[in-house]
Amino acid sequence: MRILVVSDIHSNWIALSSIQEDFDYCLCIGDLVDYGTDPLPCIEWVKQNATACVRGNHDHAVAQRVEAKGATGFRKLACETRPFHWELLDRVRMKYLARLPITQQITIEGVTFYLVHGTPRDPLDEYLNGNEAGWKARLQNIHADFVCVGHTHLPFHLDLGDKQVVNPGSVGQPRDGDPRCSYAIIEDGKVFLKRQEYDVQAAIRQMEEAGLTGEALEMASGVLMNGRMS
Repeated sequence: MRILVVSDIHSNWIALSSIQEDFDYCLCIGDLVDYGTDPLPCIEWVKQNATACVRGNHDHAVAQRVEAKGATGFRKLACETRPFHWELLDRVRMKYLARLPITQQITIEGVTFYLVHGTPRDPLDEYLNGNEAGWKARLQNIHADFVCVGHTHLPFHLDLGDKQVVNPGSVGQPRDGDPRCSYAIIEDGKVFLKRQEYDVQAAIRQMEEAGLTGEALEMASGVLMNGRMS
């Protein structure tokens, strides 16, 4: 049993399409959209390939037409890119994002997976990195073999004894200083955090062609090239 785990695609189709792994099942941990400008093929890929998918905070914001607010950093980038999504996404795709579950538990070949974008305490918005004590506290009432999370854009794997926590990192916008596409493979109970180089310059050209300009384009380009906000 070979499971591909992806998260935080953020409308970066060129990054997502660079993943050429064979897999039996796919788990998507949310944030298909925002920050990038190519949401359509990303959503379609998830619809066709994901065995299970949960909603991220950016999926929720786009689907509910929540206007982004902020003058700096990633909030400013969302302010610039979110309107592209409202122009590009039709009613069917918006409904797909809106109807993604906040959490999901699924059993695959006898192995139980619990999926949440943030944490069980705050499924959409809480950031928790690879803090073992923090995860033990938040998972006391979660009964699963694997807990798959996202949101932080930082990959990690924790073995808590009775369960394992896997954050595959971000496909489309890594923030750990490594610009390569980040994802995870779970095969026969073993976790592999993996990276894949992709054509970052092609992703930047796609944003230019979509109409992203000025400071927003410079900011988005810097994140993709450096794997973090400059």
